[in-house]
Amino acid sequence: MRLIHDGAFLLDGARILGAAEARSLPEGQALSPEEGRKGSIAWNMLRSHSRGGDAKALRISFDSLTSHDITYVGIIQTARASGMRQFPVPYVMTNCHNSLCAVGGTINEDDHAFALSAARKYGGIFVPANIAVIHNYNREKMAGCGRMILGSDSHTRYGALGTMGVGEGGGELVKQLLGQTWDTDMPEIVGVYLKGTPRRGTGPQDVALALCEAVFKNGFVKNRVLEFVGEGVGSLSVDYRNGIDVMTTETACLSSIWVTDGKVREYYRIHGREGDYQELKPGPVAYYDRMIVIDLSQIRPMIALPFHPSNAMAIADFKANAADALKEVQDEARRQFGDAASAGLTGKASPAGIRTDQGIIAGCSGGSYENLSLAANILRGRNTGNGSFALSIYPGSQPVNLALLRSGAAESLLEAGVIMRESFCGPCFGAGDTPSNGAFSIRHTTRNFPNREGSKPGEGQLAYVALMDARSIAATARNGGLLTGADEIEYDETIPPYAFDGGVYEKRVYSAAAPDPAHGLVMGPNIRDWPEIPGLREHLLVKVVSSITDPVTTTDELIPSGETSSYRSNPLRLAEFTLSRRDPGYVGRAREADRQRLLHQKGETSPEMEKTMAAFSQAAGIAFRHDEVSYGSAVYARKPGDGSAREQAASSQRVLGGAANFAREYATKRYRSNLINWGLMPFVTDAELPLCCHVFIPGIRTALQAYAGEPLRGYVMSDGEVKAVSLSLGSLTPEECRILMAGCLMNHYRGC
Repeated sequence: MRLIHDGAFLLDGARILGAAEARSLPEGQALSPEEGRKGSIAWNMLRSHSRGGDAKALRISFDSLTSHDITYVGIIQTARASGMRQFPVPYVMTNCHNSLCAVGGTINEDDHAFALSAARKYGGIFVPANIAVIHNYNREKMAGCGRMILGSDSHTRYGALGTMGVGEGGGELVKQLLGQTWDTDMPEIVGVYLKGTPRRGTGPQDVALALCEAVFKNGFVKNRVLEFVGEGVGSLSVDYRNGIDVMTTETACLSSIWVTDGKVREYYRIHGREGDYQELKPGPVAYYDRMIVIDLSQIRPMIALPFHPSNAMAIADFKANAADALKEVQDEARRQFGDAASAGLTGKASPAGIRTDQGIIAGCSGGSYENLSLAANILRGRNTGNGSFALSIYPGSQPVNLALLRSGAAESLLEAGVIMRESFCGPCFGAGDTPSNGAFSIRHTTRNFPNREGSKPGEGQLAYVALMDARSIAATARNGGLLTGADEIEYDETIPPYAFDGGVYEKRVYSAAAPDPAHGLVMGPNIRDWPEIPGLREHLLVKVVSSITDPVTTTDELIPSGETSSYRSNPLRLAEFTLSRRDPGYVGRAREADRQRLLHQKGETSPEMEKTMAAFSQAAGIAFRHDEVSYGSAVYARKPGDGSAREQAASSQRVLGGAANFAREYATKRYRSNLINWGLMPFVTDAELPLCCHVFIPGIRTALQAYAGEPLRGYVMSDGEVKAVSLSLGSLTPEECRILMAGCLMNHYRGC
């Protein structure tokens, strides 16, 4: 894999010309990067969806929206409170996350009833539980060449189908529901040039993991759009392309788009939508700000060890050095979790091989017809053994499930001892097939962050997840759980053609012909309105109630997934879980700070707070009344927000009285957007802020009223000493400034 840092031209879709080489061309043949950018698919798609004529400041309106049952209640509740009367574009609500209704009693199914009533009232599309995972449904029914889809799930990626998908926090969907836009500067575009043909045994997850390993840690594609081009694209099936594409989220890119061809046209024909196809390809001259060249023939079966998809290497290399590699993982686990990591991962390696305890092939990345059919071929006439190893599969949709039944693949899997489950995203976020303590699970799913498999390190539970492709997982299952790459075995690669049967969607999916404003919403007892959120005063004073110095803090650490998902329709109850797995004392400290805020709001400021404010007044050289100061709590983390798009990572801080985050940088745009939409100042600073220090930012409201990106001067008080500190809010649109001043997006659109 080759990374080109300084830009490259793609000529006629085939020849790569480095920027330096282009500059040396004879006069009259010079190529312009500015003009060349207009030759990319991504540039044209973004411009065609942007309101107004500014090619750099985009104001995007999406063709459709999508959410699942962890996020849609909060989105609809926020939009209702902001004045929404109907869904202005198609809005798909799937039920693939909170499908298990044993946790929390009736409340998961209450959310589903709410969504169906909302689809009727506002004019939406409701996909019942276990019918399809969110991204399969959108691939099969909503994607179309040249379209853009916004989803409240980070893996909203449909680029291989000629559709630019963007995963964002719920606030950005609320804006679309209110007729507003998704605002961003024109992102840089990274060309991903594929050449060659995958070798036998190498699947889409292998290519995706190799890509993550090459570009995540160095930030090569962070917040940029990936554009897949090159002759190698044609060697891949559409299922294969989808499998790579959905994993681009793990590179930290903003979105993705691919060239389209006859195979994509055939995909749309099979799904009864050939009219949604159009050829997409770069112009004769296309310029990319960066370029990645991938020789598919050189990618070997891969494994991503805990605790990130980028922690990847070839399976053969891992097996040759398993003891050392597992020890590194074990050491990292002990560093993060202490005694909770005492279970012996290193003991999985023995002269006989590397023992795994569980295999999962699931969802939007693993549960495709092609992946599961090849797994069936590998296991046909074999078995997974009667030891500790078990393999479960989760087809991505009921149409895929039907096709597996009709082709005989399901029969082969079941005969081999495989457990076939429903269309459910549970293994991806800790709500399905949670391994035992100390177990080593191999999964064709999207993530292997700590806790994502459902264990609770804070309670002494820790399981280890490695990511692999379905082919190698099936090969491992065939070998009784001893780690085996698919290139180590012989198997038939021939599978029956896929025949899509959309009858189950016609029978079970509700799609409103028109909104019915008179239809009432079904509100279960756990579905609660948002509490009152205060607006911003002239000055801001915050107390840092959590200080995290890990290199990266994931969204799952900020607000855990798994069983907590059942409470996502109840903002105050969910907030009790904030940072519970990373900093269990956070909620208590945040509540104490909020108690101080409420006293301050009543004019009953404590002597300690009087002393603190007096010190800041003296340091800043300004006098101010107490009613001119907003008070709240804050979180410091070096690089927060990697992973999920769930807005609750921000809203839960806000309902506990949070007013700001401080970071060296934010891991993703979507987490920073969530902070802004919930009125949490997304400060960036080089200073490392200790627990329980106070930070004062004078004149912040005035600064936001005429914000031009300039640094702000703040003051930090720790152990009685006050020091000045430089703070940045980065790039903010005028609309985002108004949201921050109002206290949150909801207040802004209500005119509060």
